[in-house]
Amino acid sequence: MAAIITLTTDFGLKGPFVGVMKGAILSRLPGAQIVDLTHEIPVHWPIEAGFWLARSYRYFPAGTVHVAVVDPGVGTARSIIAGEHAGHLFLGPDNGLLQAVLGSRPARCHRLSEAWRQRQDWPNPSSTFHGRDIFAPLAADLAAGRLGIDEIGPPAGELIPSVQEEPEASAHEVRGTVIAIDNFGNLITNIDGSLVAGFRKPDVLAGGRRLPLRRTYGDVQPGEFLALINSFGVLEIARAEGSAAESLGLSRGAPVLVLNATR
Repeated sequence: MAAIITLTTDFGLKGPFVGVMKGAILSRLPGAQIVDLTHEIPVHWPIEAGFWLARSYRYFPAGTVHVAVVDPGVGTARSIIAGEHAGHLFLGPDNGLLQAVLGSRPARCHRLSEAWRQRQDWPNPSSTFHGRDIFAPLAADLAAGRLGIDEIGPPAGELIPSVQEEPEASAHEVRGTVIAIDNFGNLITNIDGSLVAGFRKPDVLAGGRRLPLRRTYGDVQPGEFLALINSFGVLEIARAEGSAAESLGLSRGAPVLVLNATR
């Protein structure tokens, strides 16, 4: 099976950056299958990249190399890390991005050593495009089996934590936040469906509204608001055939409360 490499970035598609990064991978591994997970992460917002990566990697075959470059600290002393989880490899800056998938102290994770990097036949890196000059050749060499993550540098130890707090859950309520907004204007939260699965009659409060928890968008009339557990297993706030984000005036970081109604 051909090596698979996924890319998650905040590069967008207006410039050549995504294409050039793919070219750098293919130059070292011509047979690679490169999958664009997303390049529409909000700029400088590793929280959302980690959120999507943690919920998407399992749909790829074991052995896939997942590269996530949302890196406002590029060119500084921040570390680059490579970790393994559930048979997948993950590359990213140590800025909280990979904590969602690897945990705060992963069992198998290493920091890229600058001394080791200088011994490789990679180009001299620019100070602003490590996706092309470091992440791409590293991903290609790992995917090709030319090296293992334990060769690139010392064990990572504890990772820099994400600035996103975990939901607060009790038997009566769950408090979380909006993490992402999709192309339909749906508000995607960090509240896992398992946290409300035992609620007898859950009510969702967001943007000053109390929303029913439904199964799917068609369970309400067009224009009505609802909440549901989406295809990635997390609570989502939507407006049937409309944009919940625009209508409610909510954005990333907005609080969401789920109550276990008693009546």
